[in-house]
Amino acid sequence: MSAFAAGGLAESSAALLSDAVPAQARNEALGLFLRTRRESLAPQRLGLPRVGRRRTPGLRREEVALLADVGVTWYTWLEQGRAIQPSVRALSAIAQALQCSAAETRHLFSLAGLALPEADAAPVCVRPSASTEALLHQLGPYPALVQNARLDLVGFNDAYCRLVNVDLHAVPEADRNCLYLALTDANWRACIGDWDAALPRMVAYFRAAMGEHVGEPEWEALLARYMAVSAEFRRIWQRYEVLGIENQAKRFIHPVEGELLLQQTNWWSAPRNGDRLVVYTPASDAVADALARMARQGGLTVPSSARAGA
Repeated sequence: MSAFAAGGLAESSAALLSDAVPAQARNEALGLFLRTRRESLAPQRLGLPRVGRRRTPGLRREEVALLADVGVTWYTWLEQGRAIQPSVRALSAIAQALQCSAAETRHLFSLAGLALPEADAAPVCVRPSASTEALLHQLGPYPALVQNARLDLVGFNDAYCRLVNVDLHAVPEADRNCLYLALTDANWRACIGDWDAALPRMVAYFRAAMGEHVGEPEWEALLARYMAVSAEFRRIWQRYEVLGIENQAKRFIHPVEGELLLQQTNWWSAPRNGDRLVVYTPASDAVADALARMARQGGLTVPSSARAGA
């Protein structure tokens, strides 16, 4: 699919999905995607013979149905946005027939309201790339991290470890999650200013993100873990609050430098998959001086305490 077609499809899909009738809008967006993808494919690319004159670009609906081993009428209805629910098997076959990329297949399943088969799901990146590591290092003495939609710490620099006063390199990878550490690590909790507002905000972020992953084992396991370690989390979860990620000023409490007001700025990766680069910049010259002093001293101010349940 050309960049122009992909961009136009994204805009059209977004418009359709904002309609007053979500189910019908989703069906129409699904049909639009299928038709646009079908019309972008040359028959010769798939080894199909040229039979008769083609009045429309790309493949015929009959050819897609044949390649996917589905009924022509049924596929036509699907492309027309009718209220039919395709199976995972049928949709996988259609994605293969249309030679969808991994991103296009995810989009197709999302529009159909289906979860990707586990074998087709994209692997979760738990380590930053070398270029991302270099970027995080160069951002010092400003604290910086890479975080995914689950609030996992995918990457971080030493300045961030000094800010939260936790040696994240010594924390098991499975525990490197901002919400989990806020619930279980005494040093982490002590560094967070405005705790009564900060924790509900993180819980609301997680609930909003989980809304797109209901039923997925990894997300359900993470929720169960939060529930098990913290009564405070269980109480806040019952409020059913949701928030989106946004840039904001955040207050940290450092054991030596005291209160530090920092501006949090978020940059999402491309293609956007929930991973984001977060950089904390000083809100004043005094805070900039404090970050510089912390960088010169190196290391943590006090040894990280053992985790204690919240």
